[in-house]
Amino acid sequence: MSARTRTRHTHPVESGMDTRLPWWAVALPAVAFVALLLLLTGPTDAHADSGGSGPVSQVVELMRRTFEEAAP
Repeated sequence: MSARTRTRHTHPVESGMDTRLPWWAVALPAVAFVALLLLLTGPTDAHADSGGSGPVSQVVELMRRTFEEAAP
């Protein structure tokens, strides 16, 4: 018994895949990033006894200064 063979088309067939993202696929990571950033920079009184700022708060402060200078 012989197996059927497929014939090739002369032009490629489009797959029809849609590559657009829904709105929440962009919004949720952005909201999560902002929420984590606020959690890192929020409670400044909690580290008042340590005497110095940590590396995370230094990076956030550097980013804040950079964005302030870049804003018109």
